[in-house]
Amino acid sequence: MTPNLGFGLYIHWPFCQSKCPYCDFNSHVETAIDQKRWQQAYLAEIARCGAETTGRILDSVYFGGGTPSLMDPDLVSLILERVRQTWRQSNDIEITLEANPTSVEAGRFAGFRNAGINRVSIGVQALQDQHLRQLGRLHTVNDAIGAIEIATATFPRVNFDLIYARQHQSLTDWRSELQQALSLGTSHMSLYQLTIEEGTVFHARQMRGLLLGLPKDDQAADMFDLTQELCNAAGIPSYEVSNHASMGQESRHNLIYWRGGDYVGIGPGAHGRLLHDGHRVATEGIKTPQAWLDGVERRANGELPRTLMLSKDAGAEYLMMGLRVKEGIRPSHYRHLTGLDLPKGKIQDLIGLRLLMEGQDSLHATQSGILVLDAILRDVLA
Repeated sequence: MTPNLGFGLYIHWPFCQSKCPYCDFNSHVETAIDQKRWQQAYLAEIARCGAETTGRILDSVYFGGGTPSLMDPDLVSLILERVRQTWRQSNDIEITLEANPTSVEAGRFAGFRNAGINRVSIGVQALQDQHLRQLGRLHTVNDAIGAIEIATATFPRVNFDLIYARQHQSLTDWRSELQQALSLGTSHMSLYQLTIEEGTVFHARQMRGLLLGLPKDDQAADMFDLTQELCNAAGIPSYEVSNHASMGQESRHNLIYWRGGDYVGIGPGAHGRLLHDGHRVATEGIKTPQAWLDGVERRANGELPRTLMLSKDAGAEYLMMGLRVKEGIRPSHYRHLTGLDLPKGKIQDLIGLRLLMEGQDSLHATQSGILVLDAILRDVLA
């Protein structure tokens, strides 16, 4: 029997005020956005996807981007009204909106709360003005702190993101910055190591030898260890590689991803995963905003576009996502997806190296294992 791993809805707003040099997300800068046209497209897709998932109980909604806090609060309200008409909702449904901490957007938080948002995730990224400029951010440290203060007074659940292992950042710098972040008192923090992704401005600079001052691997590992130490002491331990929360404040939407649950993706480039006729299927929206809009308007109804996932791909994705989480994976669910057992010899070798630990129908990475998770996955999936 397949366990209930949750059911979520992801809505992608693809627009930003500017493109950050480290960002490889599907985000675009536009001078004028016809929010009425986007409203009609989102509402049409919600209705269409709802017809494909009749009877499901919705556990979470997540507005991601891009910068969804650029949406009109009235548009968010209309979307959530249609969502309520389309799916039954769990009693403790989590509804998250990503935001940037400019003063104008922070002033809109009350409107988003009235629309039904009960969790906000703020893209702070750094608490040093010089580093914010290096990261291409448009806000200052004071803007960020002000937005966090307004958010915690407005929403019951607040997260903010920071990036570490930045250019010319020492371990002492990160300790000071993280201590300041922890003093702000939110119940959830997402703390990411800077990675240089292909196709970004940072990657182009690195290829030309112009991205100077990045920490060595051992220094970045020290920053990771320090992050665990300080967050544990503050009562927000990690529950996933980069995510920390006090008990009960974990991101319910992201846990659906990491546990291998089902979710609908609506918007340009948005991904979805659904169980259909006993098989795991993947969906993906057209990536370009204009082409996505045109496609929705041409297709007034019809089935959700699907790609049947091969069992080995579904199993590999479950391992890659699930081993990021402290609770780990269920070998029985891997067997359900693939028809195969995990390679016993390799698993026992990794347990012997104290990189993995097993329990009753559970397997998770140790803190040492988290640091070499890519290598573990290559070994297990080979």
